[in-house]
Amino acid sequence: MKKPRLVLVGNGMAGVRALEELLKIAPDLYDITVFGAEPHPNYNRILLSPVLAGEQTIDEIILNPISWYEENGITLHLNKKVSQIDRVRRKVIAEDGTEAEYDRLLIATGSNPFILPVPGKDLPGVIAYRDIADTNTMIETAELYKHAVVIGGGLLGLEAANGLMLRGMQVTVIHIMDTLMERQLDSVAGNLLRKSLVDRGLKFELGAHTQALLASESGRVRAVQLKDGREIPADLVVMAAGIRPNTELAEKSGLHCNRGIVVTDTMQTVTDPRIYSVGECASHRGIAYGLVAPLFEQGKVCATHLAQFGIGRYQGSQTSTKLKVTGIDLFSAGNFQGGEGTQEMVMSDPFGGVYKKLVIQNDQLVGACMYGDTVDGGWYFKLIREGRKITDIRDQLLHGEAGSNIGDVGHQGQNKAAMMADSDEVCGCNGVSKGSICKAIKDKGLFTLEEVRKHTKASASCGSCTGLVEQLIMFTAGGDYSAAPKKKAMCGCTDASHQDTRDAIKNGHLLTKEEVFKALEWRTPNGCSSCRPAINYYLISTWPKEAQDDPQSRFINERSHANIQKDGTYSVIPRMWGGETTADELRRIADAVDKYKIPTVKVTGGQRIDLLGVKKEDLVNVWKDIGMPSGHAYAKALRTVKTCVGSEWCRMGTQDSTQMGKDLEKAMWRMYAPHKVKFAVSGCPRNCAEAGIKDVGVIGVDSGWEMYIAGNGGIKTEVAHFFTKVKTAEEVLEYTGAFMQLYRLEGWYLERTVHYVSRVGLDYVKDKILNDAANRKALWAQLQAALEGEPDPWFDFKEAKVDLRQFEKVEA
Repeated sequence: MKKPRLVLVGNGMAGVRALEELLKIAPDLYDITVFGAEPHPNYNRILLSPVLAGEQTIDEIILNPISWYEENGITLHLNKKVSQIDRVRRKVIAEDGTEAEYDRLLIATGSNPFILPVPGKDLPGVIAYRDIADTNTMIETAELYKHAVVIGGGLLGLEAANGLMLRGMQVTVIHIMDTLMERQLDSVAGNLLRKSLVDRGLKFELGAHTQALLASESGRVRAVQLKDGREIPADLVVMAAGIRPNTELAEKSGLHCNRGIVVTDTMQTVTDPRIYSVGECASHRGIAYGLVAPLFEQGKVCATHLAQFGIGRYQGSQTSTKLKVTGIDLFSAGNFQGGEGTQEMVMSDPFGGVYKKLVIQNDQLVGACMYGDTVDGGWYFKLIREGRKITDIRDQLLHGEAGSNIGDVGHQGQNKAAMMADSDEVCGCNGVSKGSICKAIKDKGLFTLEEVRKHTKASASCGSCTGLVEQLIMFTAGGDYSAAPKKKAMCGCTDASHQDTRDAIKNGHLLTKEEVFKALEWRTPNGCSSCRPAINYYLISTWPKEAQDDPQSRFINERSHANIQKDGTYSVIPRMWGGETTADELRRIADAVDKYKIPTVKVTGGQRIDLLGVKKEDLVNVWKDIGMPSGHAYAKALRTVKTCVGSEWCRMGTQDSTQMGKDLEKAMWRMYAPHKVKFAVSGCPRNCAEAGIKDVGVIGVDSGWEMYIAGNGGIKTEVAHFFTKVKTAEEVLEYTGAFMQLYRLEGWYLERTVHYVSRVGLDYVKDKILNDAANRKALWAQLQAALEGEPDPWFDFKEAKVDLRQFEKVEA
């Protein structure tokens, strides 16, 4: 018998959750088709903030990969926006003409960001913050520009501001109200939050009204003008002033809409019972919810009716809020503002940054607002939802769940996970109880957080219950618990990890990416922009002189051997050995600047000269006229060797740091690596070259040289580890080269030395290099052999496989 047809319009969290629930209870009932307006499979929109902050990747927030749709027989149309619903012929039609007939239709089109109707809102550099494209735009913009303004001091705005700040931008938040997150926090908690964020580096304009967005001469946004006339510099403006249900398609189709698509308790539209709606686009009893837990509750109810069980009613949701900014804990739920007929219990420690307010009405907890200590947020939320009388625990209510059981000797000394009943809810977003998690851990042999997320969905949405889930794993799995995933796939093209891929290339003597794809059964025939550069690096680092470099598998900057700037021009940074130059080199640089009308010349932090604003068609001739080696400022390679003047000139110097730096740079300047690498050499312990935050730092002392490894001066500064002390410059070269070759052979692509050493352990590196002299010398010899004859891309075009056609001027 022909199956009925179910079409889902909207590939987001709410709609796909409804499908997941449906497949659990009626897996073979429908032929299912899904339309998604974005080019990505279903992902966790809530975790875009950690992606922006650099704490997670896009791959890590994918909830249902392409393979999930295939395994469940779902026809998936990505990057196709549905523009029409023909309710008479029961079909949906996408903008590109793709059609799908339906017997039941589920609309989950989500919401649209509210864009302030001010002059300049359409300028380049003005964006909203709703999806992966917006997130990628912000990440890319942060690499090119300095000033950002976020309009909106709510949950999403603060997460965007924090992420941009961690990306290196100077961020100002403009908020129309006097308190941050006024819908989720009272004024006390809001002020504590503002203080914490100011201490981190954010700036705020509260009670401020945006009047206009101003343009630069190039047409890009340059500032936000406030109603009082002040201008806030802005190379990027993020609108985070709220959302509106996306009802455009429903309204065009004649469905009744009022602050959303109006639905009944069964999630059917009031206009057409064949059409259902869930998520931010749906209006239930006059409310359109914007948090994930209610949307998942809606999906579960919708699934029971699609499955023709005829059970389940959605009657609205209590909601809670948690900010996804690492290191800041806040929680609110229910009527935390209080009001007539309510009583408040308050605990406040402004100096300690802890605040808790509980609102009680009719002997029930009806609201909670907490800042700084939120460990009992889930318990308070449970009391609010259940409407439990609190007479017996009122005296200890402010002390949390443990305090409420203060007289129960059986609970003394046990962690929260052990104290919970099996029926207690752990993950509010997904409605997962302690019992469900523990059963999955026991029955399926789960030992990691990632495994529990995959099988139960607990901790897979907002992440606020992660700590509790980890407690449950430890409580249930005992000594077998592993906080980290056993293996993480390189990307969505494969189940193979970075180490799997490295091992396969080495053990199978694989020399091309095609051989890798075949050996590891890659799902995507040609890979993707994430895995191809990694595989290309692993091939050429494992089998130098045998595996052929594939320029098309490199990032764009490495293909063009130059750093593109925000205006489309390029920078040229010639190499200066150890930061030392000559009058002849300076004259050639000056002549090139005049000849090619290069607008900016700047000394970099790595003691080199940067020529900024070079036209792409001039790059080849600029390099030719300068006649200096490539600085590899665009590559995952050795960038700089920073030095002080050392004993040659400085009265404090104990060693010739300049010569040591030049020797190091000349020995390794052609070296590609998993990520960029920086060295520094200081001539005395005063450490003027800042050797303590470099991948390899060398400090001269009276008896020789101290060596430090795995430092990092990036977004999060990491101090280098003391490695060893040697007597001679030759030893510095050997030990540095051995460490670099070990990192080149074992580091994962885009993994800095600090993360590599953290992963394998400092003792492991010492065993390989300090405690095994033969291995150290072999590694140093391998590196020298690999680098011998390595071409300079700006002077050995043919050997470096540089496609010169890319530098030809394109006539308009």
